[in-house]
Amino acid sequence: MTRMVISLDEADKRWLDERATADGVSRAEVVRRSLRVMRDLTPLPRMSFDALLEGTAGLDAQEDGASLQTRLREEWDERSS
Repeated sequence: MTRMVISLDEADKRWLDERATADGVSRAEVVRRSLRVMRDLTPLPRMSFDALLEGTAGLDAQEDGASLQTRLREEWDERSS
């Protein structure tokens, strides 16, 4: 577990203390639980497969991927001969 230091305004600290007392746990445990709830409710956005494809399309405007792959493999064959 990683240890962190955070700054809270007085109202948030008071709520944290009250919640910890009511639940019979430490303030750190209330923060951990709160983060888990927030993480589950607001997941980080993930790019769709189509968006990933669109974002990488045209990286080599001179040659398409299939012909590049064929050319590189031909170079490997020449080297191993």
